[in-house]
Amino acid sequence: MTPQARHDGFRTLAAGLDRIDRAVYEAAGRDPLEPVLGEGIPSCRVAVFGRDPGRHEIVHGEPFIGAGGQKVRAGLWRALRGGELPDFEASRAIGRYVFWANMVPYKPLGNKIWSMRQRRAFAPWVRDLLVHGWQGTEVLVLGREPFMWFGLDDREVKAALEAHWTREDRYNASVSVPLVAPDGVSRAVRLHPLPHPSPLNATWAPHVPRLLDDALERVGLTRDAWSVDADAGDPAPDV
Repeated sequence: MTPQARHDGFRTLAAGLDRIDRAVYEAAGRDPLEPVLGEGIPSCRVAVFGRDPGRHEIVHGEPFIGAGGQKVRAGLWRALRGGELPDFEASRAIGRYVFWANMVPYKPLGNKIWSMRQRRAFAPWVRDLLVHGWQGTEVLVLGREPFMWFGLDDREVKAALEAHWTREDRYNASVSVPLVAPDGVSRAVRLHPLPHPSPLNATWAPHVPRLLDDALERVGLTRDAWSVDADAGDPAPDV
């Protein structure tokens, strides 16, 4: 489908949601039916996939820009520039090297995860985005629920993902799965699960930087190898 049709589809589904955090959208002066997609450059080799946007994402209209997202963006900076992320604007610019997506592109009340029914309703549109709006194959997946999302409609894939999640080394290994759009077009992608980067994830939060650095090294993300297009220029040359 066209990007406009996909966008309209998200808005139509959002109109039926009863748990959109409308107060946050209103305070930010944002349309609660407008999805926070932050698609990025289609030729990015690497995508980052998570749950749903939070308050900061609504305020800025960008995905993964809050506290958890800043940890991911700091890892991108270390991989692509070296050293510590200097400031907020640099975190926005470094995000151009990857593609961003969520299971549901709307903020839920209380940051409570969207129900399985709602995840399933949005899944065909998100799969269409990933298959037709992105050309890469490497996906950094933040948390268990986004990881299991890739097996929503395929029992065999779901079983493989559940088996992977039981491994002690689940955050140090990848798993390949098919990604199928509603029109039947498919592509194999490689999932690299990571803990959810939220500071509230007390068990894993201290380990996120190291695990993220390891994953970025495995996928080989560098300034010269960020795109599937060998002739692509640097998307953020001045940061």
